[in-house]
Amino acid sequence: MSLVIDIADAVTAELNAAPPGTFTPSFTAMRRVLPEFDLADLADLKVSVVPKRVEITGSTRSASQYEIAVDIGIQKKLGKDLDSEVAALSTLVDQIADYLRRRPLGAAPFASWVSISNEPVYAPEHLAGQRVFTSVLTVSYRALK
Repeated sequence: MSLVIDIADAVTAELNAAPPGTFTPSFTAMRRVLPEFDLADLADLKVSVVPKRVEITGSTRSASQYEIAVDIGIQKKLGKDLDSEVAALSTLVDQIADYLRRRPLGAAPFASWVSISNEPVYAPEHLAGQRVFTSVLTVSYRALK
C-alpha cells in the first residue's frame, strides 16, 4: 500500500489503542479519504485521519528520506454554550497531540515522529455558519526507504 496511507492507518490504530480515559471525550478514529459529513452526523464527535502529504528527499546513494504528514480532524456540532464546548474540545485536541508526540507507531515502526501543528485551532467560519467545531492537527513522520 501507499506509504502515506500506511502511516495514516498506523496513526488511526495508535489513537484507537489508547488506554481508556486517555481522551475526554472518548472516540473511535477513522482513516478517511474524504472527511465530509452531513450536519446531523456531527451530533456525534468525529475524529478523522486523512493522508496529507509526502515529501521525498535524498538521504544516501541507495535510500531516500520520506517526510509524511497526516491530518487529524476533530469535528462536532455544538449546542448553545460555544465557549465551554470549544474549550472542552480544544482540550481533547491537546490530549491527542500530547499522546502522539514522540510516540512510536506500533503498526509503522519504520517511521519516526517529527512534529505536530494545529491549524486551525478551530475554524471560526464553521462555528459561525454551522455551529460546528473543526480543528486540524497535522502530524509529521520521517522514514527512510
